[in-house]
Formats: sequence, C-alpha cells, structure tokens
Amino acid sequence: MSNISRRSFLCMTTGATLVAYAPVIMAQTKKVVIIGGGVGGLIAAKEIRKADSTIEVTLIERNKYYHTGFMSNEVLSGERTIDAIKFNYDSLHKYGIKIVYNRAIGIDPTEKRVSLQGGEKIAYDRLIVSPGIDFQWDAIEGYDETVIDKIPHAWKAGSQTIILRKQLEAMKDGGTVIISVPRQPSSCPIAPYERASLIALYLKQYKSKSKVLILDAKSAIPQQESFIQGWEKLYGFGTDNSLIEWIPAHDGGTVMSVDVDHKTVIAGEFEDEYTAEVINIIPPQIAGRIAKESGLVDESGWCPVNQKTFESRLQKDIYVIGDACITKMPKSAYSANTQAKICAKAIVLAFRGINEMPVKSHFNTCYSIVGKDFGISSAAVYRLEGDTIQAVKDADGIYHHAESFEDRKREVVSARRWYKNITQELF
Repeated sequence: MSNISRRSFLCMTTGATLVAYAPVIMAQTKKVVIIGGGVGGLIAAKEIRKADSTIEVTLIERNKYYHTGFMSNEVLSGERTIDAIKFNYDSLHKYGIKIVYNRAIGIDPTEKRVSLQGGEKIAYDRLIVSPGIDFQWDAIEGYDETVIDKIPHAWKAGSQTIILRKQLEAMKDGGTVIISVPRQPSSCPIAPYERASLIALYLKQYKSKSKVLILDAKSAIPQQESFIQGWEKLYGFGTDNSLIEWIPAHDGGTVMSVDVDHKTVIAGEFEDEYTAEVINIIPPQIAGRIAKESGLVDESGWCPVNQKTFESRLQKDIYVIGDACITKMPKSAYSANTQAKICAKAIVLAFRGINEMPVKSHFNTCYSIVGKDFGISSAAVYRLEGDTIQAVKDADGIYHHAESFEDRKREVVSARRWYKNITQELF
C-alpha cells in the first residue's frame, strides 16, 4: 500500500468505533427508527445504543436472515457454502434494540411515523433509512422481476445466489456464461469482475472448455491492471483459450435487451447478438424503493444528504446512509459501516442540542478474490472538506501490477480476515 501501511489502516478502521463519547441520561426517552438491517442499519443501531442506552432504537427489517453480498461470489466458485454467508439478528437483543420483521411501505415526515405492511405504524424522533439499492427494471428490454428465476441477477445474496450456482453446475462443459455489468453508480462496482473471476475458477476446475463473457456498460474496470494480471496468470486472458473475455462499452459491451426463451442478449449500438447457457444480468441501479416512495431521492434516483451528518436534504430528521446516499465514497459495505458511525454520532449529539460534528474522516476498504491465492484490494481515506466528503490525496492503498504473487496470496488471507472481523462486528 502507498503512503499508509495496511496494518495502520486496519488498526484505524476494522471493528473500530470512529469516535468515543460517554452516555448521558436524558429527561425524555427519544425514539430512533431504522429501516434496513444491512451493514449501515445494524452498525447505526448498535452505535446509538452504545452511546446512549436511554435512546429507544427500533430496527425494521423484512427478512429474518441476512446473507452478505460481500464474499457471496465465493459461493459461486464453491469456496463457501450459502450457509457460510447467512446470519441472524439475535445479537441485537443484548444491546436492547427492538427488531420488527416487516416491510416499511411509507414514511410520514410530518407525523414522524413509519407505516408497515399490514397497517401498523411506528413513531420516531429521528429516522435512519438504509435501504440499499433497487433495480431499474425498465433499463434492459426483456428483463424484469418476472424472469429472475431463469436469468438471475444474484446481486442481492441469498436465493438468487443459489439459482446462479445451480445453473453453473447444470451447464455442460463448453458452455458460455454471460455477465452483464451495469453503468455507474452501482453498489460494489468491483464485484462483477470478482464474480467473473470466481466463476472462471469454477470452470477451470470442472468445465475447462467453457468461458465467461463480460458485457460491460463501462469502458474501464476498477483496479483494471490488477484484475488483468490475475486473469492472465490464472485464466489465460488474452489468449485463444482464455476462460474470460471482456467487452467494454466502447467496443459494444452495453447490454440493450434480453431474450429469455432463447437465452440471447443484444449489446452495443450495432446490436450484436450473444447466446449463452447461463446469463447473469446485473441491472442498472437506484436507491432502495422506500427511499423513492418517501421523497428522499432526487432526479438522479439517489438520496442527497448533508454529508456532515447524513441527514436528508429533502426531509428533516430523516437520515440516509449506505448505498442509497450520494457521496463520493464507493457504495460498499465498509463505506456503509463508517457512514453509520458518523450518522449515529450526529443523532446522539442532535438529541443533546449539539450541532457541531467533530468527526470529519471516513474510511473505505474493498477486497476482491480473483482466484486461488490471488487477491487484490484498495483502501482510501476520505475527509470532509467544507460540505463535501473528498478522497484524501495520497492516502490510498492499492496493490499494483508490480507486486509479487506472494503479496497476492497474502491479500486472500487479509480478505478472509476482514470478512470475519466485519461480520463479527455486525452479528
């Protein structure tokens, strides 16, 4: 890593609360409701209760189990089972957090109430919305929610991951797997390339006459040099026998339509046709549905926030964190983690009548496993400059092309250690 060491970065970030502050007793119980039991929602709930146990925190989550999107690609390669990325919410009870297993269908910012499916309403003083992403179902002709059991997106881990894994297992040797990569912004922009890599790992082991075709709505890959280094070493990239082929947007890689029955896709301005035995469409994305339905998004489809506190710029006393909000940070699990801690601090201080935010730094780190003993990562520090979160120049950490393969092997170990640490913090 350049400028900051990996050890220093992980000591600053992994499993650490960004700021310390002592709880106080408030005269009147305040209520915080959180929509969404992903990384952002879970961390925010715990941080608020740790900071002030007199604040009543209620988490609304429709599912009783959470499957991590991060590391879910290892289920496709067979390196993990689906149960290895499955977690429950039992740990919330020891923090005194109430959990409601239901779907939030509406927010009344005037009455300060969240409506649930079935008619119940929950009152709040402050509301945190951490809804993740939703898909733009009308962006690709022929692809919508009705066909995802045949052509999975597998972008929300769980049942979709299982469908895609079973399709790979059923595919005959010599078949093609198509992965479509959406335009930006999207959650975890590096993950489609990790997915292609780990599917190629599976094919190399069991179906070596097959290949992965990446049809990309972008013209560049995050950490492109590192991915290509791994693909060349592990999968023969650039040769006639390569297990991976990549067609970027400028070469006609943008998927325009899908024919489910004939398992074909049309891509690029010249409408090139591609047929595959397995098709994985990752659609373009917007903020989660509840954010749109509650007036928290702007014309971009994402949620503008006060980047000091993550309070919505469109609705008072409502905060948006994680993939749904607009910042220059990547839409990643670790970004959601650090944003949740800042947001929790802001809410606790707001209840005390304090509007100044002493915390101005944010962190992000992302890992990708390319294959056996080959991992890559990136890390960055962000700082609040005025009203905007900006990346700190020369405070990044990326392993580049010249790094040794021993370093790549260590990256895999670091990735799995990071996964263990963050899931322990969450669950």
